[in-house]
Amino acid sequence: MAQFQYVITDKKGIRREDRLRASNLDIAMQTLSKKGYKVVSLREIKATAAATALPPIHEQITTFIQKVQNHIPLSVLVFFTRQLSTMFSAGLTIEKSITNLMVEEKNHRFRKILAKVGNDIKKGMGLSDAFALSPGVFDGLYVALVHAGEVSGSLHVILEELSDYLEVMSDTRQKVISALSYPIFVAIFMSVIVAGLLLFVVPQFAEIYAKFGARLPGPTRALVTLSQIVSTNFVLVLLVTIGSVVAGWFASMTEKGGRVFDTIMLHFPVFGLLVQNSLMNRFAKTFGILLGSGVPVLESLSHVQKVVRNRVLVDALETSKMLIRDGYAISVALKKTDVFPPTLIQLIATGEETGEMDKLLDKAAYFYAKQVDAIVERLTSLIEPLMIVSIGAVVCSIIVVIYLPIFKLGMALQRGL
Repeated sequence: MAQFQYVITDKKGIRREDRLRASNLDIAMQTLSKKGYKVVSLREIKATAAATALPPIHEQITTFIQKVQNHIPLSVLVFFTRQLSTMFSAGLTIEKSITNLMVEEKNHRFRKILAKVGNDIKKGMGLSDAFALSPGVFDGLYVALVHAGEVSGSLHVILEELSDYLEVMSDTRQKVISALSYPIFVAIFMSVIVAGLLLFVVPQFAEIYAKFGARLPGPTRALVTLSQIVSTNFVLVLLVTIGSVVAGWFASMTEKGGRVFDTIMLHFPVFGLLVQNSLMNRFAKTFGILLGSGVPVLESLSHVQKVVRNRVLVDALETSKMLIRDGYAISVALKKTDVFPPTLIQLIATGEETGEMDKLLDKAAYFYAKQVDAIVERLTSLIEPLMIVSIGAVVCSIIVVIYLPIFKLGMALQRGL
């Protein structure tokens, strides 16, 4: 006897989910239908459970390489998803829809992927299974939602919602990137200026001071020593810097290193609040669209874990899943983790009472998207002058230290006069 996970709505329209045992999928469907339930989702529980946490390093690197090799602009994926929804709702078969879209596709990389998907469908493979063979293009959430649409018979509706979801997530990500990119650019620009001063300006002054044989002030001696180290070992310093960045990137993929990195990101001054609101927006939007598509709660949370890609949230969601299995309500389970904000918890609790969890999660996502907008707007107005002041302070400090012996010589001459 196989075990099946189902999501149904009863005669009163209340959503329920549970498990049952049956010989096959058809018998399970008949069992639920005879009881007067409307089946939203029904799927067999495999013997081997999928991993819920972030994948190992080698899988992350493999997926990253696939994304680089098969880079598909998000706008192309969104347009494809909308067109597929339109064609399917118009009565075309999936195979015919994929073939038509492949012929019209201008992106040669995506055309090859669609050709592969079309061939897999011709061999009898389901659409979600065919998408799953290209994880660098169609991620786990995309595949899960398509599978939910196939099972529930509302594939065209879910594809349309998926298009909207991708656009919203892209917009939020761009806002976060725009807020973080400017300070990163300024930091790199500042590093180049400091390196230029240490490599070209400071050595010239050091030669002039060496000719006089005078004893330099402490700060100037330290700066000259640093300049000599950088000039003599520039290649080594550059390699160490690049190696440190690469090592940090690899460390962020490990469980312990990634957890430390993600914790710092969540509690970093100013930017931490931006990251938190962005994650809550992603959590609410993803969880809502999965529940609305008929995906069971625990399976939805497993997919959300892979989407948020923050180990602090991944651990909190894993704890929540254990509590939900023990009979706790979703809102109570999330509250016990002390990670999710009270506003989100309250909206989820209201959703559990009214049976409109997906709608209230969508409202929560909208709320946090507005929070992201407000933070980005504030950061944009504050960061630019702060960065300019920071660059000026660093450059001025170096110049003052360089000219410190001249200043002291001038003061000594004044005292002599």
